[in-house]
Amino acid sequence: MSTLDLGVIGNCAASALIDRKGVIVWSCLQRFDADPTFHSLLGTPTGGPFDGEFAIELEGYDTSTQRYIENTAVLVTQLHGRSGSVEITDFSPRFLMHGRTFRPLSLIRRVRPISGTPRVTIRLRPRFAWGSAVPRITVGSNHIRYVGPDETLRLTTNAPLTYVRGETNFVLDRAVDFVLGPDETLAQGVADTARDFEERTIDYWRRWSQRLALPLEWQDAVIRAAISLKLCTFEDTGAIVAALTTSIPESSDSGRNWDYRYCWLRDAFFVIRALNSLSAVGTMENYLSWLRDVVSSMDDHYLQPVFGIGLERDLTESVVDTLPGYRGMGPVRRGNQAYEQVQHDVYGSVILGAAQAFFDRRLLAPITDDYFISLERLGEKAFLVYDQPDAGMWELRSRARVHTSSSLMSWAACDRLAKIARHLGKTGRAEHWQNCAATIKRRILDEAWNERRQCFVESFQGSHLDASVLLIAEVGLLPADDPRFISTVDVIESTLAEGPHMKRYEDADDFGTPHVAFNACTFWRIDALARIGRIEQAREIFEAMLTCRNHVGLLSEDVDPVTGELWGNFPQTYSMAGLINGAVRLSRPWQSVI
Repeated sequence: MSTLDLGVIGNCAASALIDRKGVIVWSCLQRFDADPTFHSLLGTPTGGPFDGEFAIELEGYDTSTQRYIENTAVLVTQLHGRSGSVEITDFSPRFLMHGRTFRPLSLIRRVRPISGTPRVTIRLRPRFAWGSAVPRITVGSNHIRYVGPDETLRLTTNAPLTYVRGETNFVLDRAVDFVLGPDETLAQGVADTARDFEERTIDYWRRWSQRLALPLEWQDAVIRAAISLKLCTFEDTGAIVAALTTSIPESSDSGRNWDYRYCWLRDAFFVIRALNSLSAVGTMENYLSWLRDVVSSMDDHYLQPVFGIGLERDLTESVVDTLPGYRGMGPVRRGNQAYEQVQHDVYGSVILGAAQAFFDRRLLAPITDDYFISLERLGEKAFLVYDQPDAGMWELRSRARVHTSSSLMSWAACDRLAKIARHLGKTGRAEHWQNCAATIKRRILDEAWNERRQCFVESFQGSHLDASVLLIAEVGLLPADDPRFISTVDVIESTLAEGPHMKRYEDADDFGTPHVAFNACTFWRIDALARIGRIEQAREIFEAMLTCRNHVGLLSEDVDPVTGELWGNFPQTYSMAGLINGAVRLSRPWQSVI
């Protein structure tokens, strides 16, 4: 049965998910949002085993252990059974070469015996066209080609090709290596290549982690979250996807199966905050450049809330009928209808993220007046629509309201433009945006406050609760000690919290009432509690969230508050950024120990 007990490897171009038994169960090897090369996480067309995966199967398998090499994205899995034990080291090469980052669309697997006389079977079954196309296979002297309709993969190995091709069980009496990637000849032998690439990849990640500005506490958790966040970066453009998967349900048989292999603009504020707090400046600047490209591409109509990693606008949603879905819980979707939706919070989200570029002296790319003018266009749009109905940040498909969260982000857009203008010495523009922000603030305070419930609610003149209003203090609309905000935190906790976890909202949506907690909302709760001075409670909840991570320290989108099981797409950028931001806010200062 599929689970989210998965490790992630990648190099900011290629990626793969690997289960506890060392099976590659998901990989869109050509591009994050491409047709998957390995798809068994979402089942197989026939419902049988093995298709769409890359397994090192140990005869008599009994148990396994899995871990990352410290401060790296290199994953080590040990399989133990009655015939012996083997160790699998998985990574995607990433290191500096010839003055630039080398990140080929390749996966490398190194397998060695560590005890006994282990017998293994190599099952390499890539598939194309969402599992419907079986590749044509040709064999060379040291490689196997898998020829698909639009691409060809080459496996170069020093394992017996006959055994690999025939999936024949054999004694693993020496280390073997597998390099899977484009149909290209290696510059040197496969063993030398794999060993050299492993050493250099480990060195790269350790040096990258060494440069992070870490909080005193929870450093291992923060490093793992930071690496995972970077692995969701498509470095060629700077885009950061919401997750590496599609169609992992938000809860069992819920039908809430979405394709998250795209870039949501509302992630910008939280991702930039996380990267900045860690001093991951290179990754942050690359993402800021992607945001700048988004801004420059906006037409006069509206800014769509989600883009492809190459700024693709058309993300037409369709159902894949060849795969049954995670644990058979379809549908499997590719594309996302949200690109067609009107979500007014996007303007503030982009400006909140982009504001960093005007104040950060570390950045290499110069900021011009033209960029500020482009952001002002977003601000004018935000002010125009702040009190108009939209689908909201939860992307409701069947209704529109004047969502408080959207108005809040419109206020943030105007507020940050005022700050940027003041920084640039544009006094007149600063006053203009300050007045716009004041207008929106008055409307929010008047119309989003529900006197009967004594809290801010999810929409103007509404009555239902929504965890997104916890962002009121985080973005600065009200100070955290404002009695209305404190009351809002209390009411939302009493209604939407279940133990340490936080649900998104109480009102039913297109699929009914949600039953799982949304991890990002839990981190918003943590931030709100810390801001109002309830530090110990916030720390307790944060520690509880750390226990929700899987065995290698990763989080998905959702968690079942009863069973603790992870649900939703994986690994989730929102969740990992929330973990980083929570740790930075709650950690004791370095000055307390040195």
